[in-house]
Amino acid sequence: MTPASLVFDLDGTLVDTAPDLIRVLNAVIADVGVKEVNYAALRNLVGYGARALIIKALSDACVIVGDDKIDAMQAEFLRLYADDIAQVSKPFEGVTETLALLKRQGHALSVATNKPGWLARPLLSELNMTHYFDNIVGGDEPRAKKPDAAHIFEACGHRGKRPIVVIGDSGPDAGAARNSGAACIMMAYGYTPVPLESLKAEVILRKFREIPSALNALL
Repeated sequence: MTPASLVFDLDGTLVDTAPDLIRVLNAVIADVGVKEVNYAALRNLVGYGARALIIKALSDACVIVGDDKIDAMQAEFLRLYADDIAQVSKPFEGVTETLALLKRQGHALSVATNKPGWLARPLLSELNMTHYFDNIVGGDEPRAKKPDAAHIFEACGHRGKRPIVVIGDSGPDAGAARNSGAACIMMAYGYTPVPLESLKAEVILRKFREIPSALNALL
């Protein structure tokens, strides 16, 4: 197999972070009298950030607050999340074993996540996953974040010196792959509010362990 630069999304691709994100969301919205959200209904929105989750939860509860209050709730969300970032988050099934295999096969592994870098790196550290990756680039760090190609190029460190494959679970990942000229693998277990088929990835997989075989076909 040709060695490639594999650029992974984080939330919904490598790590199931939704339980912690919804846990923190429930704590924040309780301050304005909103009951706990329906986990299944909001799970697929976690990739859009804390503010989007807060606005959706308030809208569903028919609660109206000003922008200043939403700013304060977002700040509290980030504080609470950073304080206990991996209470119940964990890698999806087969992730760590497969990452180790991909490294042994000679692929270069990196992370391009729209999650801020100051949250992404502690999360991966808490889960003992940092050593798998040559580079971890959060959404607050590149010139422009996904779906912009700049995020992918900064994560892998080049613009096509070797094949690039983006592995994610949602629209920003598919868009970033398309904009950077990279191949795209989508994980069906992740977080997306739209049908994966509409994102037009080369490959859709149900299990992370299927990635090496998919790469054989792509490369």
